[in-house]
Amino acid sequence: MSYPPARYLDESGQVSATLRRADAAPDLLIGTRTQVHHLATGASTDGRFGLYRWDMSADRTGGPSGHFHRTMSESFFVLEGTVSLYNGDAWVDAGAGDFLHVPPGGIHAFNNDSGAPASMLVLFTPGAPREAYFESLAEITASGRTLTDEEWLELWARHDQYPAKA
Repeated sequence: MSYPPARYLDESGQVSATLRRADAAPDLLIGTRTQVHHLATGASTDGRFGLYRWDMSADRTGGPSGHFHRTMSESFFVLEGTVSLYNGDAWVDAGAGDFLHVPPGGIHAFNNDSGAPASMLVLFTPGAPREAYFESLAEITASGRTLTDEEWLELWARHDQYPAKA
């Protein structure tokens, strides 16, 4: 494996770094139990990756059911607390410092059923526009709408998310 082609060709560097403080307000609330921080979106990284922090309350925060993506990998790094991660074969309790990488096509899911707050980083590569999917989830939760199975399948398909077959 070698380095990719150069993307920056000037002779000297430039001032272009961005800093997001740890105490910045969340970008999105999903219900009252999940805060999502858009640390680096696909748009801000020129499509190279998307990085998000999920802060989940102690109130047994549910997550998606087993699913997979066709176009991107997804990785999880637990910052604090215990997050239940599904690796396609079994649910495992992951604690601070634990990491799960899921390549395209890999079945996975997550939730916080520990009864305590938990926080994790979620990394997508390449940087798909996941914010629109997260915003849809927040709107559905806030409105109390109930989607039909067909509506869920259509929403998921728009965002490269496919349910795992039982």
